[in-house]
Amino acid sequence: MKIALIGYGKLGKAIEEIALQKGHEIVLRVTKDNAHTYVLEGCDIAIECSNPEASFYNMTKCIEAHIPVVVGSTGWYHKFNDIKKSVEQHQGALLYATNFSIGVHLFWEANRALAKLMKKMKGYDVSITEIHHIAKMDAPSGTAITTAELLLEELETKKQWLLSSGSDLKRDENLLVHSIREGDAKGTHIVIYESAVDRIELKHEAFSRAGFARGAILAAEFLQNKKGVYSMHDVIMQL
Repeated sequence: MKIALIGYGKLGKAIEEIALQKGHEIVLRVTKDNAHTYVLEGCDIAIECSNPEASFYNMTKCIEAHIPVVVGSTGWYHKFNDIKKSVEQHQGALLYATNFSIGVHLFWEANRALAKLMKKMKGYDVSITEIHHIAKMDAPSGTAITTAELLLEELETKKQWLLSSGSDLKRDENLLVHSIREGDAKGTHIVIYESAVDRIELKHEAFSRAGFARGAILAAEFLQNKKGVYSMHDVIMQL
C-alpha cells in the first residue's frame, strides 16, 4: 500500500516503522507545516492521527478525494453523522477507532463480561481512571469514553459518565472518569469496582505505541477495496 500519514507525531512515526516492516510505502507525511497544503494524489489509503481540531477537516478531504481513511484521532465523534453522510455521498470508505490496540479490545470484552456479573452484586461502585502523556489534548481519552459507554450498557445503576473534577461530584448514578496527564505515559486504563471490604480492578497498560501502530496497519489492510463506514470491531472479528 502507498500510505499517507496525516499526523506525524510519535504515533505517526510508530505507524511508519511498522508499515515499512510490512513492506508498505509512506508516500505522504502531513505535519503542521503542510497541514493545509498537502495533496493526496498517488495515495492508496490515509491513516489520520492528528488532533481533534484537525481531524474533521482531514477526514473530509480524504473522503472527497476518494481516498480510504483510517482514523485514530478522537474528540470528533460529535460530528460522526456528518462524516457518515459524507462517506455515503462520495461512496467512500472510513474506518474509525478510539483505540487500535488488540489488547484494548480484549480489555473491553473482559470488562463487558465482568460488568454482567457485577450488576448482580450490591455494595460495589464503579469508576474509570485513564492515564496519558502530558501532550494529549482531549480528556477523557476516547478509549475511556468507549469503556464508559460499554459499562453503561450493562450496569443499570449508572445512567451517564462524567469527567471527574475532584471530590465534588456525587457518584450515585454517575460513572466517574478520572483523567491523569503525566510524563510520556503511553496509555493506561483501569476499571475499578470498590466496596467497603474490597476492590476489583481490570487494567490495560500500553508499554509502547507499537501495539497501536500494528492495529492501525491491520485496519488499513482491512479497508482496502471496501466502501462504507467500519470500526475496529470489524477488523477484530476477521482475525
